[in-house]
Amino acid sequence: MSRLFRGVFIVWVVLRHGLDELVLSGFDSPWVKVLRRVVSMGRNLDAPRGQRLREALEQLGPIFVKFGQVLSTRRDLLAPDIADELTHLQDRVPPFSSKVAVATIERAFGKSLDAIFTDFEHVPVASASIAQVHFATLRDGRHGGREVAVKVLRPNMLRAIEKDLSLMRMMAGWVERLSADGKRLKPREVVAEFDKYLHDELDLVREASNAAQLRRNMQGLDLVLIPEMFWDYCHTEVMVMERMHGVPINKVDELRRLGVDIPKLARDGVTIFFTQVFRDGFFHADMHPGNIRVSIDPASFGRYISLDFGIVGTLTEFDKEYLAQNFTAFFRRDYKRVAELHIESGWVPASTRVDELEGAIRAVCEPYFDRPLKEISLGMVLMRLFQTSRRFQVEIQPQLVLLQKTLLNIEGLGRELDPELDLWNTAKPFLEKWMVEQVGPQKLLQQLKAEAPQYAKLLPALPRLLQDYLQHKPHELRRELDALLVEQRRTNKLLQGIIWGGVGFVLGLILMQVLTRIRLW
Repeated sequence: MSRLFRGVFIVWVVLRHGLDELVLSGFDSPWVKVLRRVVSMGRNLDAPRGQRLREALEQLGPIFVKFGQVLSTRRDLLAPDIADELTHLQDRVPPFSSKVAVATIERAFGKSLDAIFTDFEHVPVASASIAQVHFATLRDGRHGGREVAVKVLRPNMLRAIEKDLSLMRMMAGWVERLSADGKRLKPREVVAEFDKYLHDELDLVREASNAAQLRRNMQGLDLVLIPEMFWDYCHTEVMVMERMHGVPINKVDELRRLGVDIPKLARDGVTIFFTQVFRDGFFHADMHPGNIRVSIDPASFGRYISLDFGIVGTLTEFDKEYLAQNFTAFFRRDYKRVAELHIESGWVPASTRVDELEGAIRAVCEPYFDRPLKEISLGMVLMRLFQTSRRFQVEIQPQLVLLQKTLLNIEGLGRELDPELDLWNTAKPFLEKWMVEQVGPQKLLQQLKAEAPQYAKLLPALPRLLQDYLQHKPHELRRELDALLVEQRRTNKLLQGIIWGGVGFVLGLILMQVLTRIRLW
């Protein structure tokens, strides 16, 4: 019943804000225009279409807000007025009461607000779908006097998310049972991945640990700043971190006026993304402009500032190597190798002809090479690849859905910063270097170094373990050896019989020949 009520509520919101009329307005057919006038009768739809879409997504809850955040980065797919309005979802979702935020902080730490902070700004500086942020100054302790940002979870988030996830699970089940592509698309597994990431985002201690890990990973790169976490003030509902000063990355004109090298900033963004994905297998997976700043501090001028680490993606060593080989082959236009990798990984049936899959991939990708980012629509490339995958029965990989979402965000950011960016030539040297490191002597030395403690413990004990084994053979092994000896004796007897039979047969033939000659003589 709860899923039914949620479905009815979604339909009501869609109709109330005229989203059906918004969809129909994209068609030029005369009969569609007539249908649009009919469905608009009796409803006040005077508000701009972008505003109506934003307000509908806000009313529907956090999952829909996140969908709007992803859309807001894709100005190549949206009309400018809609894209501008959806940017408000990045950090300007209507906030909840500051009294609720203060009560949450005091309940989490068991202290009054004044006992924790010397100064606390009750008006939030940013408000998103899951939480909102207030600036403050710590009172005492080893971090006393430090300027901090306090992130507070929205109340009743778990219940709101569970309703939508329950509805999504039901719809995924329908798709899997009723659609011809249901099993290939793995909708229930995709929803399960989404479920995991959303529940992780509701635990701010986990988010703080994600930030700490990314901070360690990125220390030697000198391209991105990640705030320090103050662990004494981290709770599942409240997180206190270092306050970062910077300009939002989507304010390109202001960054250019301040002297930031915009083309370099775009290239650095690609380097950061590929480093996190292929070197670390641990990447920031919510990289919309609301979570990215650019430092204007003289000591770190022009560096990225990453915020909001509730959603991070992880890749296994197999996934990293497979993806890196795919990207490298793709950048080299070695479509045959791309096709072979798909078959070797089991993503397509083993019976697939390599030459057919190679030709299909070439037809999709070749038109987009040697073009700047402004002339490429990754969304269109993915759409055509999806059509190709359907033809060749490519199975969807749920663990890579988050990576695909992040890649769309990265392309959207790059398009805003530098439309002339050559994405292929920027990423290709990095991936080729990474592949050399994976198969070269440096990687071998790293693996030997990682395994050295295990070998150091094993080698001194090896003679004793060998002696114990020889003196005290396991009973199971002894039984197996005895059975093997019995079978060996049987085999030996059989072989002896065959050999003696053969020798007898040969001697009989020789004897017959001799007797025949004697008789003839």
